[in-house]
Formats: sequence, C-alpha cells, structure tokens
Amino acid sequence: MIPRHLIIGMAVLLAAVLGMSIYAWHIRKGAASVPVTVTDTRPIAPPVAGPTEQVTLFVAHDEDGSLRAEGARIPLPSGRQQRAEELLRALLTIYLDNSSPHTLASGADVRSVFLIDPGVAVIDLNAAFADGHRSGMLVEELTVTSLIHTLSANIPGILRVKILIDGKERDTLAGHADLSEFYDVTAVNQLTAQLQPQ
Repeated sequence: MIPRHLIIGMAVLLAAVLGMSIYAWHIRKGAASVPVTVTDTRPIAPPVAGPTEQVTLFVAHDEDGSLRAEGARIPLPSGRQQRAEELLRALLTIYLDNSSPHTLASGADVRSVFLIDPGVAVIDLNAAFADGHRSGMLVEELTVTSLIHTLSANIPGILRVKILIDGKERDTLAGHADLSEFYDVTAVNQLTAQLQPQ
C-alpha cells in the first residue's frame, strides 16, 4: 500500500505540471498574436559632412522602361571617392522608398566606390542589393545603367565601370545583366539617350 502523503505529493506535482502547461500554452498563444514588425536592416551611414550641391540623378522608371534625369540637392564631401559613394546612396534612397518607380530589395546599399585613374570606377554593392534584385532583362539593365550614368554624369573623367557584389566578381546581377566585364561609359550614355522618355 502506498503511503497517503506520497499520493498527495504526487497529486500536487501533477497539478503543478498541468497548471504550468496551461500557462505556457497561454503565453505562446499571446506571443503568436503579437504583430511582427519589419525592421530596417540597412547599415547606418555616418552623416555626410560638406555643403549641399545640386546633382543630377538618373532614375529608372519601370512603368515605361525609361531613365529620367532628376535634380537633387545632397551634401557632398570634398573627396572624389566619397562624393561618388554619396551620389549612389542618394540614388538608392529613391529606389528604397515605398513609392519608388524602380524598387530595390530592403537593405540594398553601396559598400564603396573606388576611383582608379585613369578613368576607371569600381562600384562595390552589398549582397542584399543583388540577392534581392528582381530578375528580368529590362529591370536589371535599368538598374545598372542608372548607377553608371548617375556616376559618370556627376564625376567627370570616368570611362569604364566595373560592378562588384560584396567585393567579389559576379556573372550577372539577377540572371541577366552581365557583371563579368567592365562597362564602357560611352556605350552606357548612348543607351541612356535611348531610354529617355520621348
């Protein structure tokens, strides 16, 4: 025969386990009903020091497959390389906005721009830029053309541009736009002229 105090002890323990299980289920159910907020995963860039200047950004518009020149006043540092980076960040800010005419993936950013004389620029974009980019010949070419033409229109002397992803070469942006070679700025400018709205 089992002693009475042992039966009572087991009943109390069983009731405690049952009560904790119900409490845990209630907490889990409450946590599941809390809405998940999306956080901005873009890195925070330090504030740019320098006077604001008028620049021309060439913004891609998906609805008609065009590039449109848009003036903007942005703070630009005195260094040529830093100016190039801020120009492209200003362009990406437009693309990352909810009402953008040419959306990019959240977290897309410019890691760095290297200006190598004579006339060579290397644009290093982060992985989120390429991994989240929409696939398609036109949208990819609009992105690449927009970046290159914005850079060459505001930084004189750039003749060729290479695009890297996280510091490494990549065959394509998202399956179509060729990133394996240098882009000739003159050819890109001719393409830009064709993509201007009529």
